[in-house]
Amino acid sequence: MLQLFINIFLKMFLLLTPFFVVSAFLSLTKDMSKSERQRIAIKVTFAIILACFVLFLFGSYLFSVLGITLDAFRIGAGAILFLSAVSLVQGKEAVSAQEPKEYIAVVPLAIPITVGPGTIGALLVMGAGLKTVPEKITASLGLLCAVIAVGALLIAAGRLESILGQQGLTILTKLTGLFLSAIAAQIFFTGLVSFIN
Repeated sequence: MLQLFINIFLKMFLLLTPFFVVSAFLSLTKDMSKSERQRIAIKVTFAIILACFVLFLFGSYLFSVLGITLDAFRIGAGAILFLSAVSLVQGKEAVSAQEPKEYIAVVPLAIPITVGPGTIGALLVMGAGLKTVPEKITASLGLLCAVIAVGALLIAAGRLESILGQQGLTILTKLTGLFLSAIAAQIFFTGLVSFIN
């Protein structure tokens, strides 16, 4: 169970693209005070927790309602996640600093910047792949810890920027993209092999 916890924690931490999210957060909150930034960071964290757990725990029911097999969804989710990883590595802009400040916590920071299409697909696949209650509880704890870790980075975003600089955050974002591409390939090929067999 410890291995499952660590596995889910590390995967979800990378899937939530923490350093890209920090860059977007700093861009969208650059005119805010420290207390306003922290308030927005807490709101973002709660919004991510809600979105992730709904997808993670109820994904299997969604599959049965829509009549989609898990392997077919793995192939689609892997492809979308790979495209997300490529955009991170290429450093494409995904946010605008012109968003209304009072609405940025949920949209766009929580969804779709943190919980984007690739992350949603991976959450559904991982959640549907867990069969027993102990597995689901352990994985849920791993997911919660990953989201809290991302929230802690958002709260400390100002300090991170001063330590790493914008260039440092960009490098970490690209490295996250490389790891994400490997996770995407694993999800895709697992689904493809199972689908063929």
